[in-house]
Amino acid sequence: MSAPFSFQFGARLPDRLGRAGVITTPHGAIATPAFIAVGTKATVKSVLPESMADLGAQAVLANAYHLYLQPGPDIVEQGGGLGAFMNWPGPTFTDSGGFQVLSLGAGFKKVLAMNVDGRQSDDVIAPGKSRLATVDDDGVTFKSHLDGSLHRFSPEISMGIQHQLGADIIFAFDECTTLMNTRTYQEQSVLRTQLWAQRCLTEHRRLTAERVGKPFQALFGVVQGAQYEDLRRQATRGLVALGDGADGVTDDGFDGYGIGGALEKHNLGTIVRWVCEELPEDRPRHLLGISEPDDMFTAIENGADTFDCVSPSRVARNGSIYGESGRYNLTNARFRTDYGPLDDDCDCYTCANYTRAYVHHLFRAKEMLSATLSTIHNERFVVRLVDRIRASIDGGYFADFRADFLGRYYRRDATVATAAPGT
Repeated sequence: MSAPFSFQFGARLPDRLGRAGVITTPHGAIATPAFIAVGTKATVKSVLPESMADLGAQAVLANAYHLYLQPGPDIVEQGGGLGAFMNWPGPTFTDSGGFQVLSLGAGFKKVLAMNVDGRQSDDVIAPGKSRLATVDDDGVTFKSHLDGSLHRFSPEISMGIQHQLGADIIFAFDECTTLMNTRTYQEQSVLRTQLWAQRCLTEHRRLTAERVGKPFQALFGVVQGAQYEDLRRQATRGLVALGDGADGVTDDGFDGYGIGGALEKHNLGTIVRWVCEELPEDRPRHLLGISEPDDMFTAIENGADTFDCVSPSRVARNGSIYGESGRYNLTNARFRTDYGPLDDDCDCYTCANYTRAYVHHLFRAKEMLSATLSTIHNERFVVRLVDRIRASIDGGYFADFRADFLGRYYRRDATVATAAPGT
């Protein structure tokens, strides 16, 4: 039976790896480049799935680790799979839980683009945190952040969980390191992730054969290697080789590839380019964890087809609003009597119906509606920006659009937070 999953690309950027294309899944198509909204626990926090569809989101990504702990993959499976369970009709992704294992192990949470100041330690722990996860060659043992209960993830267990969750696109279980890990550990981790990838492919095939009558799930391998060019290229070639029969795998290998791991912001484009230069052109490439405008342009022109990040919804809940002239804090007193929309150039539901003064009031009054209206706006802002980037690739004016947009967005001092791949 032919799998209802494919990737085709059309227009390309001159002298760059960026391209526009279409990923086809059992639950619909994704025009690329595309921002994949993050619904960690089968929900984009504070926003109805219907609202996400209305604002133009093409797909959502949920987290296997969190759904494993609550409500449990069996509950999601009995509910018809991730999409049906959360009433989302479009394509769905689940990540493997590898980043959450890192955050449990090292104590770091949302931002991995840390300044290491030359410090390296394989026993690094975030200040005030304790280690809740330990990695060995077979998998990871960890304590639940909810109740302290002990659990075990391996490549096979991660595949089993993600098959139960039923997303259209799933990711191989990988080890996500920090920038503070030594070169020696990064080398060991790349090898470990390669061996885990092979185990994931084997288990994925076995489980797929048992899923008679259920939608096909595409499996993406995840490239690690931190900020070392030789390790990134080695890791990429190793994953691609799993489809050529050299490692005992006789089919076409991974359906696509994820680019993960810790990196510094200024190296983002270079690392994406290293990886994409090694990847086959006929497979989609997903960058795990970015959402700032300059990062999006950089990732796309260097070959990323899709990417995700929790940042638009997370910062929205704190009153941080994306706008054509930069990001600003809506809780500031100057917006108390500002009766304009959150952004003059935005076409979202919030901007069409509500004012800065009203949403400012909601934040000050600690009303839950503040998060809903702000998240709708921020998610729409990012989705629409990537739609415009895609149109600029198709239309042949990417460079001009990038210069114009970023020139306006970063013209004034705006509070800009950076999220790194893996968040």
